[in-house]
Amino acid sequence: MGDDIDAGWNEGWLGALLLYGAGALLALLLAKAGGLVWPAAAAAGLALVAVGTLLRRRPRVRAPLEDEMLARRAARLTDLTVEGLMAALPVPAILLDPKLAVRTHNARAAALLPALRRGEPLTLSLRAPEVVEVVRRALASNSPQVIDYAERVPVARWFSVEATPVAVTPEARDGSRADFILLSLRDLTEERRLEQLRADFVANASHELRTPLASVVGFIETIQGPARNDPEARERFLGIMLAQARRMSRLIDDLLSLSRVELNEHVRPGAVVDLVQLLRHVRDTLGPFAKAQGVTVEIDARPATLPVLGDNDELIRLFENLVQNAIKYGAEGKRVEITLDREARDGRAAEAIVSVRDHGPGIPAEHLPRLTERFYRVDVASSRDKGGTGLGLALVKHILNRHRGRLSIESVQGEGATFTVRIEALDTDGATDLPVAGGA
Repeated sequence: MGDDIDAGWNEGWLGALLLYGAGALLALLLAKAGGLVWPAAAAAGLALVAVGTLLRRRPRVRAPLEDEMLARRAARLTDLTVEGLMAALPVPAILLDPKLAVRTHNARAAALLPALRRGEPLTLSLRAPEVVEVVRRALASNSPQVIDYAERVPVARWFSVEATPVAVTPEARDGSRADFILLSLRDLTEERRLEQLRADFVANASHELRTPLASVVGFIETIQGPARNDPEARERFLGIMLAQARRMSRLIDDLLSLSRVELNEHVRPGAVVDLVQLLRHVRDTLGPFAKAQGVTVEIDARPATLPVLGDNDELIRLFENLVQNAIKYGAEGKRVEITLDREARDGRAAEAIVSVRDHGPGIPAEHLPRLTERFYRVDVASSRDKGGTGLGLALVKHILNRHRGRLSIESVQGEGATFTVRIEALDTDGATDLPVAGGA
């Protein structure tokens, strides 16, 4: 440690060796040149060594420069300690000064608020007046303050925000004021979604299952009563009951799928999915259904591959819904066209574009804005006859929300409808470095 070593005579073995050597040399000179006897010369040399030793052990006074160096070292240690503690916190955390400028933050906070910058006001990165107000209340009262806060973009997320005063200096502790405010955020999104999903599931299931259940109960009572001995009526009623039971099963499957997607809607998928391969799989899967309807499904894939970040199973469900709807409701057009393309955008990542077009009767313009609502149907009777649950396009919307994608719908009555999906595309070269989703 070079900072703590004095130069020359004051420190170390070199100073001691030189001191003893000077004593011996003095004794030799006094004996030879001064004419002293050896005992007297040796005594004089020892006296010199003793005086030098006492001088070397005098109290040491630190130079002002050394004190400044130690102060800087302590300051560095404090900064490193704060950074380490912030990084170890299990929640997004931001340290603010009394002027609401960001002093430091951890990686979790940076992931949640990418615009955070040290030294800049919190208001530049967090446009939430209620959070700023809770920080000011914590400063004024010198006590922790808590508030619930919601982010709406790109998807809805909920947080519990706590502003805690931090007193570091003795002056702040004695004066009951804060040197800093520690802002911590706890993610409540999953809890809120579970609460909402439970409520929605009960409401939707009770509403949509009531009619088919009543129908099944009525037919069972008829078979047990008036139609007990009528084989023809019994067979017809059993067929209707089977269709209603299958409809209830599809409804429950769609509700459960929708609930799972909504629960994870705030977590963006991270695996690579090739949409060209996936759409071919969807076409092959729906081949028997399309053949039964007399419809051909054609794919025009302009790029050879079209990789995106996504969940393989959810994207299959999304495009199965779109293609199946096109086959069911556009069957009179006899064909469904799927087009895949890649579109470059200035200053932003390119988009993967998938269009599913049918040549059926089309959709009246007044219905287009509401098609992705739960249980919304253009023609209720026709939808139920074709086995629809009213949840297919709602599921498409929420899957796209999770993938940060968009859905657009265009239709002209008598000319069919086109459903277009847009998802951020990956560079073909960079896609190989990411995890690939399971086989389609």
